[in-house]
Amino acid sequence: MNIPIAIFNTHAFERAVFDVQNSQYGFSFHYFEACLNADTAPMANGFEVVCCFVNDRLDEACAERLADAGVKLVALRCAGFNQVDLRAMERCGIRVVRVPAYSPYAIAEHAMGLILSLNRKIHHAYWRVKQLNFALDGLVGFDLHGKTLGVVGTGKIGAAFARIAKGFGCRVLASDPHKNAELVEGKVVEYVVLDELFAQSDIVSLHIPLTPDSYHLVNARSLELMKTDALLINTSRGALVDSHALIQALKSGAIAGAGLDVYEEEAGIFFEDLSDRVLQDDTLARLMTFPNVLITAHQGFLTQQALANIASTTLANINGFLKGAPLENEVLAKHVLCRAGDATCKP
Repeated sequence: MNIPIAIFNTHAFERAVFDVQNSQYGFSFHYFEACLNADTAPMANGFEVVCCFVNDRLDEACAERLADAGVKLVALRCAGFNQVDLRAMERCGIRVVRVPAYSPYAIAEHAMGLILSLNRKIHHAYWRVKQLNFALDGLVGFDLHGKTLGVVGTGKIGAAFARIAKGFGCRVLASDPHKNAELVEGKVVEYVVLDELFAQSDIVSLHIPLTPDSYHLVNARSLELMKTDALLINTSRGALVDSHALIQALKSGAIAGAGLDVYEEEAGIFFEDLSDRVLQDDTLARLMTFPNVLITAHQGFLTQQALANIASTTLANINGFLKGAPLENEVLAKHVLCRAGDATCKP
Protein backbone atom coordinates (compact mmCIF):
# COMPACT_ATOMS: atom_id res chain seq x y z
CA MET A 1 0.00 0.00 0.00
CA ASN A 2 2.29 2.77 -1.27
CA ILE A 3 0.22 5.59 0.24
CA PRO A 4 2.16 8.82 0.89
CA ILE A 5 1.98 10.07 4.48
CA ALA A 6 3.35 13.41 5.69
CA ILE A 7 4.90 13.08 9.15
CA PHE A 8 5.56 16.45 10.78
CA ASN A 9 7.78 17.42 13.70
CA THR A 10 9.90 14.28 13.42
CA HIS A 11 13.10 13.36 15.21
CA ALA A 12 15.76 10.75 14.61
CA PHE A 13 14.76 8.71 17.66
CA GLU A 14 11.30 8.00 16.22
CA ARG A 15 11.95 7.74 12.48
CA ALA A 16 13.79 4.43 12.81
CA VAL A 17 10.94 3.00 14.88
CA PHE A 18 8.31 4.11 12.37
CA ASP A 19 10.32 2.60 9.53
CA VAL A 20 10.47 -0.76 11.30
CA GLN A 21 6.74 -0.77 12.12
CA ASN A 22 5.96 0.21 8.53
CA SER A 23 7.29 -3.10 7.21
CA GLN A 24 3.82 -4.62 7.47
CA TYR A 25 2.08 -1.72 5.69
CA GLY A 26 4.43 -0.35 3.06
CA PHE A 27 3.36 3.27 3.40
CA SER A 28 5.52 5.95 1.79
CA PHE A 29 6.71 8.24 4.58
CA HIS A 30 7.70 11.84 3.93
CA TYR A 31 9.38 13.16 7.07
CA PHE A 32 9.28 16.88 7.85
CA GLU A 33 11.24 18.42 10.71
CA ALA A 34 8.91 21.41 10.75
CA CYS A 35 6.09 21.56 13.27
CA LEU A 36 2.61 21.44 11.81
CA ASN A 37 0.76 24.74 12.11
CA ALA A 38 -1.10 27.20 9.90
CA ASP A 39 2.13 28.37 8.26
CA THR A 40 3.45 24.90 7.43
CA ALA A 41 0.12 23.26 6.58
CA PRO A 42 0.56 23.90 2.81
CA MET A 43 3.49 21.45 2.94
CA ALA A 44 0.81 18.76 3.22
CA ASN A 45 -0.45 19.49 -0.29
CA GLY A 46 -1.13 16.18 -2.03
CA PHE A 47 -1.20 14.12 1.16
CA GLU A 48 -4.45 12.55 2.31
CA VAL A 49 -2.94 11.70 5.70
CA VAL A 50 -0.73 13.77 7.97
CA CYS A 51 0.84 12.65 11.23
CA CYS A 52 1.76 15.12 13.96
CA PHE A 53 3.00 15.38 17.53
CA VAL A 54 2.20 16.93 20.88
CA ASN A 55 3.57 20.44 20.27
CA ASP A 56 2.13 20.97 16.80
CA ARG A 57 -0.64 23.56 16.69
CA LEU A 58 -3.72 22.52 14.75
CA ASP A 59 -5.98 25.52 15.20
CA GLU A 60 -8.80 26.69 12.93
CA ALA A 61 -6.48 28.32 10.39
CA CYS A 62 -4.37 25.16 10.21
CA ALA A 63 -7.47 23.00 9.76
CA GLU A 64 -8.67 25.12 6.85
CA ARG A 65 -5.30 25.00 5.11
CA LEU A 66 -5.02 21.25 5.62
CA ALA A 67 -8.45 20.85 4.04
CA ASP A 68 -7.36 23.02 1.11
CA ALA A 69 -4.32 20.74 0.73
CA GLY A 70 -6.58 17.69 0.46
CA VAL A 71 -5.94 16.19 3.91
CA LYS A 72 -8.62 13.83 5.17
CA LEU A 73 -6.98 12.38 8.30
CA VAL A 74 -4.81 13.79 11.09
CA ALA A 75 -3.05 11.00 12.98
CA LEU A 76 -1.77 12.18 16.35
CA ARG A 77 1.15 10.14 17.64
CA CYS A 78 0.36 11.12 21.21
CA ALA A 79 -2.44 10.66 23.72
CA GLY A 80 -3.35 14.30 24.34
CA PHE A 81 -5.35 16.30 21.82
CA ASN A 82 -5.67 19.71 23.47
CA GLN A 83 -3.49 21.11 20.65
CA VAL A 84 -6.22 20.36 18.09
CA ASP A 85 -9.32 22.42 17.33
CA LEU A 86 -11.58 19.42 16.88
CA ARG A 87 -14.60 21.52 15.96
CA ALA A 88 -12.67 23.14 13.12
CA MET A 89 -11.42 19.74 11.96
CA GLU A 90 -14.97 18.43 11.88
CA ARG A 91 -16.20 21.45 9.90
CA CYS A 92 -13.37 20.89 7.41
CA GLY A 93 -14.16 17.21 7.01
CA ILE A 94 -10.91 16.04 8.58
CA ARG A 95 -10.98 13.09 10.95
CA VAL A 96 -8.61 12.87 13.90
CA VAL A 97 -7.17 9.78 15.58
CA ARG A 98 -4.75 9.45 18.48
CA VAL A 99 -2.74 6.96 20.55
CA PRO A 100 -4.74 6.74 23.78
CA ALA A 101 -2.20 4.59 25.62
CA TYR A 102 1.33 3.54 24.79
CA SER A 103 3.19 2.92 28.05
CA PRO A 104 1.92 4.30 31.34
CA TYR A 105 5.02 2.82 32.95
CA ALA A 106 7.35 5.00 30.87
CA ILE A 107 5.90 8.23 32.24
CA ALA A 108 5.25 6.91 35.75
CA GLU A 109 8.83 5.68 36.03
CA HIS A 110 10.18 8.99 34.74
CA ALA A 111 8.17 10.81 37.40
CA MET A 112 9.74 8.62 40.06
CA GLY A 113 13.15 9.22 38.47
CA LEU A 114 12.63 12.97 38.85
CA ILE A 115 11.72 12.47 42.50
CA LEU A 116 14.78 10.34 43.24
CA SER A 117 17.18 12.68 41.47
CA LEU A 118 15.65 15.84 42.92
CA ASN A 119 15.47 14.45 46.46
CA ARG A 120 18.92 12.84 46.56
CA LYS A 121 20.41 15.60 44.39
CA ILE A 122 21.89 13.07 42.00
CA HIS A 123 22.13 15.61 39.18
CA HIS A 124 24.23 17.92 41.38
CA ALA A 125 26.38 15.05 42.64
CA TYR A 126 27.10 13.94 39.07
CA TRP A 127 28.57 17.30 38.10
CA ARG A 128 30.50 17.60 41.36
CA VAL A 129 32.24 14.28 40.81
CA LYS A 130 33.00 15.21 37.18
CA GLN A 131 34.88 18.20 38.65
CA LEU A 132 36.64 15.98 41.20
CA ASN A 133 34.56 17.46 44.01
CA PHE A 134 33.71 14.51 46.24
CA ALA A 135 32.31 16.54 49.14
CA LEU A 136 28.87 15.59 50.41
CA ASP A 137 27.77 18.91 51.92
CA GLY A 138 24.49 20.08 50.44
CA LEU A 139 23.49 16.67 49.11
CA VAL A 140 21.31 15.51 52.01
CA GLY A 141 17.94 14.06 50.99
CA PHE A 142 15.22 12.12 52.80
CA ASP A 143 13.93 8.54 52.85
CA LEU A 144 10.92 8.05 50.62
CA HIS A 145 9.81 5.21 52.87
CA GLY A 146 7.11 6.51 55.21
CA LYS A 147 6.53 9.75 53.31
CA THR A 148 3.12 10.81 52.02
CA LEU A 149 2.93 11.03 48.26
CA GLY A 150 -0.05 12.69 46.57
CA VAL A 151 -1.17 11.52 43.13
CA VAL A 152 -3.45 13.88 41.22
CA GLY A 153 -5.24 11.69 38.68
CA THR A 154 -5.43 7.90 38.85
CA GLY A 155 -5.86 6.89 35.24
CA LYS A 156 -3.42 4.40 33.73
CA ILE A 157 -0.34 6.56 34.33
CA GLY A 158 -1.39 7.78 37.75
CA ALA A 159 -2.29 4.23 38.82
CA ALA A 160 1.11 2.92 37.66
CA PHE A 161 2.83 5.73 39.53
CA ALA A 162 0.78 5.08 42.70
CA ARG A 163 1.86 1.43 42.69
CA ILE A 164 5.51 2.43 42.27
CA ALA A 165 5.20 4.84 45.19
CA LYS A 166 3.54 2.17 47.30
CA GLY A 167 6.47 -0.12 46.51
CA PHE A 168 8.80 2.47 48.04
CA GLY A 169 6.81 2.26 51.26
CA CYS A 170 4.99 5.57 50.81
CA ARG A 171 1.55 6.43 52.07
CA VAL A 172 -0.25 7.31 48.84
CA LEU A 173 -3.06 9.87 48.72
CA ALA A 174 -5.05 10.31 45.52
CA SER A 175 -7.50 12.80 44.10
CA ASP A 176 -9.69 11.98 41.11
CA PRO A 177 -13.44 12.37 40.49
CA HIS A 178 -13.39 8.79 39.15
CA LYS A 179 -12.00 6.49 41.81
CA ASN A 180 -9.92 3.53 40.68
CA ALA A 181 -11.58 0.53 42.34
CA GLU A 182 -8.50 -1.67 41.96
CA LEU A 183 -6.32 0.85 43.77
CA VAL A 184 -8.85 1.12 46.58
CA GLU A 185 -9.40 -2.64 46.92
CA GLY A 186 -5.65 -3.24 46.86
CA LYS A 187 -5.17 -0.57 49.53
CA VAL A 188 -2.72 1.23 47.27
CA VAL A 189 -4.24 4.70 47.72
CA GLU A 190 -6.51 6.70 49.98
CA TYR A 191 -8.77 9.10 48.11
CA VAL A 192 -9.05 12.62 49.54
CA VAL A 193 -10.21 16.00 48.28
CA LEU A 194 -7.62 17.95 46.33
CA ASP A 195 -6.95 20.60 48.99
CA GLU A 196 -6.27 17.88 51.55
CA LEU A 197 -3.87 16.17 49.15
CA PHE A 198 -1.91 19.39 48.65
CA ALA A 199 -1.80 20.04 52.39
CA GLN A 200 -0.77 16.55 53.55
CA SER A 201 1.61 15.40 50.82
CA ASP A 202 5.38 15.49 51.02
CA ILE A 203 5.43 15.07 47.24
CA VAL A 204 2.67 15.98 44.78
CA SER A 205 2.74 14.36 41.33
CA LEU A 206 0.39 15.41 38.52
CA HIS A 207 -1.14 12.80 36.19
CA ILE A 208 -4.21 14.41 34.60
CA PRO A 209 -5.00 15.78 31.14
CA LEU A 210 -5.15 19.48 30.35
CA THR A 211 -8.74 20.73 30.37
CA PRO A 212 -10.35 24.11 30.99
CA ASP A 213 -10.92 22.97 34.58
CA SER A 214 -7.35 21.75 35.13
CA TYR A 215 -5.61 24.75 33.52
CA HIS A 216 -3.29 26.18 36.21
CA LEU A 217 -4.58 23.65 38.72
CA VAL A 218 -1.35 24.33 40.59
CA ASN A 219 -1.48 28.04 41.31
CA ALA A 220 -0.62 30.48 44.06
CA ARG A 221 -3.42 29.17 46.28
CA SER A 222 -2.60 25.47 45.92
CA LEU A 223 1.13 26.12 46.34
CA GLU A 224 0.37 27.99 49.55
CA LEU A 225 -1.44 24.89 50.83
CA MET A 226 1.62 22.69 50.32
CA LYS A 227 4.23 21.95 52.96
CA THR A 228 7.33 24.10 52.86
CA ASP A 229 9.47 20.96 52.47
CA ALA A 230 7.27 19.43 49.74
CA LEU A 231 8.22 18.66 46.14
CA LEU A 232 6.06 19.21 43.06
CA ILE A 233 6.36 16.83 40.08
CA ASN A 234 4.73 17.41 36.68
CA THR A 235 5.05 14.90 33.83
CA SER A 236 1.61 15.56 32.32
CA ARG A 237 0.98 18.92 30.66
CA GLY A 238 2.86 22.13 31.32
CA ALA A 239 -0.19 24.35 31.68
CA LEU A 240 -1.37 22.41 34.72
CA VAL A 241 1.12 24.60 36.61
CA ASP A 242 1.11 28.39 36.76
CA SER A 243 4.83 28.93 36.12
CA HIS A 244 4.88 32.45 37.56
CA ALA A 245 3.19 31.27 40.76
CA LEU A 246 5.68 28.41 40.98
CA ILE A 247 8.60 30.84 40.69
CA GLN A 248 7.22 32.94 43.51
CA ALA A 249 6.71 29.85 45.67
CA LEU A 250 10.28 28.74 45.05
CA LYS A 251 11.67 32.22 45.76
CA SER A 252 9.77 32.51 49.02
CA GLY A 253 10.51 28.96 50.15
CA ALA A 254 6.83 28.02 50.12
CA ILE A 255 7.85 24.63 48.65
CA ALA A 256 11.18 22.80 48.59
CA GLY A 257 11.54 22.10 44.89
CA ALA A 258 10.04 20.97 41.60
CA GLY A 259 10.69 18.31 38.98
CA LEU A 260 9.24 19.24 35.60
CA ASP A 261 9.17 17.23 32.38
CA VAL A 262 6.74 19.68 30.79
CA TYR A 263 6.41 23.45 30.61
CA GLU A 264 3.41 25.51 29.57
CA GLU A 265 5.25 27.41 26.84
CA GLU A 266 7.46 24.53 25.71
CA ALA A 267 6.40 24.62 22.03
CA GLY A 268 9.35 25.74 19.93
CA ILE A 269 11.78 25.02 22.77
CA PHE A 270 11.48 21.40 23.88
CA PHE A 271 12.62 18.81 21.32
CA GLU A 272 14.96 21.43 19.78
CA ASP A 273 18.73 22.00 20.08
CA LEU A 274 19.06 25.65 21.12
CA SER A 275 22.56 25.31 22.55
CA ASP A 276 23.98 27.95 20.19
CA ARG A 277 21.22 30.50 20.82
CA VAL A 278 20.00 32.81 23.57
CA LEU A 279 16.91 31.45 25.32
CA GLN A 280 14.13 33.96 24.72
CA ASP A 281 11.71 32.58 27.33
CA ASP A 282 12.47 34.53 30.50
CA THR A 283 10.15 32.41 32.65
CA LEU A 284 11.83 29.15 31.70
CA ALA A 285 15.23 30.80 32.06
CA ARG A 286 14.31 31.84 35.61
CA LEU A 287 13.11 28.34 36.51
CA MET A 288 16.40 26.93 35.27
CA THR A 289 18.35 29.11 37.73
CA PHE A 290 16.92 27.39 40.80
CA PRO A 291 19.17 24.68 42.23
CA ASN A 292 16.07 22.91 43.58
CA VAL A 293 14.36 22.65 40.17
CA LEU A 294 15.05 19.74 37.83
CA ILE A 295 13.80 20.11 34.26
CA THR A 296 13.76 17.50 31.50
CA ALA A 297 12.50 18.27 28.00
CA HIS A 298 9.27 16.24 27.77
CA GLN A 299 11.06 12.90 27.64
CA GLY A 300 8.78 10.92 29.93
CA PHE A 301 7.46 8.89 26.97
CA LEU A 302 10.94 8.16 25.63
CA THR A 303 11.38 4.42 26.07
CA GLN A 304 11.82 1.72 23.45
CA GLN A 305 8.51 0.13 24.38
CA ALA A 306 6.56 3.38 24.29
CA LEU A 307 8.01 4.46 20.95
CA ALA A 308 7.19 1.07 19.42
CA ASN A 309 3.64 1.20 20.76
CA ILE A 310 3.15 4.77 19.51
CA ALA A 311 4.30 3.85 16.00
CA SER A 312 2.30 0.61 15.94
CA THR A 313 -0.97 2.23 17.05
CA THR A 314 -0.50 5.28 14.80
CA LEU A 315 0.02 3.13 11.70
CA ALA A 316 -2.87 0.85 12.63
CA ASN A 317 -5.07 3.94 12.96
CA ILE A 318 -4.01 5.13 9.50
CA ASN A 319 -4.47 1.70 7.97
CA GLY A 320 -7.96 1.44 9.42
CA PHE A 321 -8.91 4.81 7.97
CA LEU A 322 -7.61 3.93 4.51
CA LYS A 323 -9.54 0.65 4.57
CA GLY A 324 -12.74 2.32 5.73
CA ALA A 325 -12.79 0.43 9.02
CA PRO A 326 -14.32 1.83 12.25
CA LEU A 327 -11.80 4.09 13.98
CA GLU A 328 -11.52 2.92 17.57
CA ASN A 329 -9.16 5.75 18.49
CA GLU A 330 -10.99 8.58 16.74
CA VAL A 331 -11.33 11.86 18.61
CA LEU A 332 -14.54 13.76 17.94
CA ALA A 333 -15.56 17.36 18.54
CA LYS A 334 -17.78 16.19 21.39
CA HIS A 335 -14.62 14.99 23.14
CA VAL A 336 -13.18 18.51 23.32
CA LEU A 337 -11.19 19.00 26.53
CA CYS A 338 -9.37 22.19 25.71
CA ARG A 339 -10.04 23.93 22.44
CA ALA A 340 -6.92 25.08 20.66
CA GLY A 341 -6.79 28.86 20.59
CA ASP A 342 -8.78 29.42 23.78
CA ALA A 343 -7.04 32.22 25.69
CA THR A 344 -7.88 30.51 28.98
CA CYS A 345 -6.49 27.13 28.03
CA LYS A 346 -3.06 26.96 26.48
CA PRO A 347 -1.78 23.68 25.01
